[in-house]
Amino acid sequence: MGSMCLLHASLTEYVLLFGTAVDTGGHSGRYWTDIYYAIISGTFRQWKEGTTRSEIYYPGDIIVQKSGEAMAVQWSAGTWMVEYSSGFIPPSLVFVLADTIFSTQDIVTFFYTLRVYAKALLLEAGTYFSQG
Repeated sequence: MGSMCLLHASLTEYVLLFGTAVDTGGHSGRYWTDIYYAIISGTFRQWKEGTTRSEIYYPGDIIVQKSGEAMAVQWSAGTWMVEYSSGFIPPSLVFVLADTIFSTQDIVTFFYTLRVYAKALLLEAGTYFSQG
């Protein structure tokens, strides 16, 4: 469980603030994008596929998840980080929203997330077209 605030989104990149008030963890997902995490507070632990030990990251650390990589992830309570992703973003929404649909069945969050991303895309398109 975590909370996010989308700061920027387009078809090819996004920037968001992610954090959690409780210890939490799960699967990172396997994306078509490179994702960069900058830890602001707390700790972020990851266990990369194909390795035998996990690594712990602290405030100030930058972590890179390359396109196609997958890992187990864990955040301590009070962890906040900035996340930047570069690549083709729409396929990532399938994994991101799958848990919302099939596990928590939180339809409100599902539609809220789609609405926020669609609004960001419209703002991006407006900026693109206004530059003529």
